[in-house]
Amino acid sequence: MPRYLLGLSASADTWAAMIKDPSNRLEANRPVIESIGGKLEGYYFVVGENEIVELVDMPDDVSMEAITMAILASGAAKSVKTSTLLTAEEAMEAMRRAGDVGYRPPA
Repeated sequence: MPRYLLGLSASADTWAAMIKDPSNRLEANRPVIESIGGKLEGYYFVVGENEIVELVDMPDDVSMEAITMAILASGAAKSVKTSTLLTAEEAMEAMRRAGDVGYRPPA
């Protein structure tokens, strides 16, 4: 199952709600991810550009995009950045395939 890294920037209203009533968002978000066939591996608060980071396994890109759309449509996040993650083995396979592509830069 593909693994994704989501970087979320929460809206002001979301921060205000979490400050007023702190809750474990990992447990709140887990059933949402599972409802579409995914698995929430981790939920972290980050000092930096994306204040919240989630590590998610999803059946496919369409399922991941559905979650992203739902988050954005709710207004809970100002932005969501999604990155597909590769294991070391998958990256090595990509490197092997890259050697067979035959790409040549412009001369």
